[in-house]
Amino acid sequence: MQVLGRAVRRGGIFLVGMTLLVAGAAMLVLPGPGIAVILLGLVVLSAEFLWAKKALAWARERFSDLRDQAQARWPGSNPTPPGGPPSRDRPDQAA
Repeated sequence: MQVLGRAVRRGGIFLVGMTLLVAGAAMLVLPGPGIAVILLGLVVLSAEFLWAKKALAWARERFSDLRDQAQARWPGSNPTPPGGPPSRDRPDQAA
């Protein structure tokens, strides 16, 4: 009975996760939050499947790299040290 219950649970997770992945893929070209739905599908699938855990770990690593790159380019994230080059914001140092 436990084997049947586990198979039903695994099948249900597979069905829901794959439905979310397909819907997310469709939302990449249709209006909707495609990437978010794809990630949600991977979260659901990672409860039972190792390949989904690996894909989700890769996506997390990649998105954290992208976040770090975006923060490095954000204005004010890398202030110049005191006594640095003069700028329009600091007219007292322009002379």
